[in-house]
Amino acid sequence: MDPSLYAGSAAYYTRGRVAYPAALADALAAELDLDGSGRLLDVGCGPGSLTLLLAGHFEQAIGIDADAGMLAEAARAAVPNCRWLHLRAEQLPAGLGEFRLVTFAQSFHWLDRPRVAAKVRGMLEPGGACVHIHATTHQGIDEGAGPSYAAIADLVRAYLGPVRRAGQGTLPNGTLGGETEIYRAAGFTGPQRIRVPGRVVVREPDDIVASVFSLSSSAPHLFGDRLASFEADLRKLLGGRVFSERTHDVSVDVWRL
Repeated sequence: MDPSLYAGSAAYYTRGRVAYPAALADALAAELDLDGSGRLLDVGCGPGSLTLLLAGHFEQAIGIDADAGMLAEAARAAVPNCRWLHLRAEQLPAGLGEFRLVTFAQSFHWLDRPRVAAKVRGMLEPGGACVHIHATTHQGIDEGAGPSYAAIADLVRAYLGPVRRAGQGTLPNGTLGGETEIYRAAGFTGPQRIRVPGRVVVREPDDIVASVFSLSSSAPHLFGDRLASFEADLRKLLGGRVFSERTHDVSVDVWRL
């Protein structure tokens, strides 16, 4: 885990990322018979986007993240049954005990995946489950009604270069895939796939700017002393418009013991 991956992004994350829909929590509650008992562990929780959505279905919800800024944002919600721990996933189990549900929401690809999958399997109580969320929340489907995400990507490349940035390094081939094999090698069975349909949302220029700065590939620190210039060019590109766009579907893989 490169600690600079999301340096400076935490303040933009909640506004820049479209919230997970309530239908996602409803679908998980129905599938897993969540009844307010047991404990939730959200690994790589960021500012608590998923943790806070699910917390009401558990006695206790714990979110862990390697970025202290993200945890500070999560703590602003002041939800009584939530705990936020500055902890790398590779440090698990860290004496945290057993959980009814462990979740990874847009975080698994940053981790030592075989190691973490094996660790969280050992932290599940009998009948527990691990849930992997596949989602794109920083931008909607480019259908012409929303901003031109291709143009935004071109602008980012003009400032940061042609190869995708990620903290102190680069990701020329994008993030890693192959999660199915990793979960099965760790001893999980499944997955069962749940799909939550996208919806139409309205987004203002401030939302789009925040979404760009919420990404590891365009985190504020990467622009150095050109940050203000980039933001000015981005806002010029957006033209002060308010956009209506459809979000991507959310896909959920449920893995069981």
